[in-house]
Amino acid sequence: MNRLRAQQIIESPKHIEVHWNGVPVWIQNVDDRNETARVYTRERPDDEKTVPVEELREVGAEKG
Repeated sequence: MNRLRAQQIIESPKHIEVHWNGVPVWIQNVDDRNETARVYTRERPDDEKTVPVEELREVGAEKG
């Protein structure tokens, strides 16, 4: 994923499923300078991680 798409997902009113290392995550914010995102899982919302945006995968993106 690129940082522009990650930002679009944050701003979307729709639920768009995103995975990091095969785990569903929510994107908290995107750091344009470092091309990273703060993410957390539903099960552990207090356990935020900073990950490279390129490691995020939009699930079902190929569907129309």
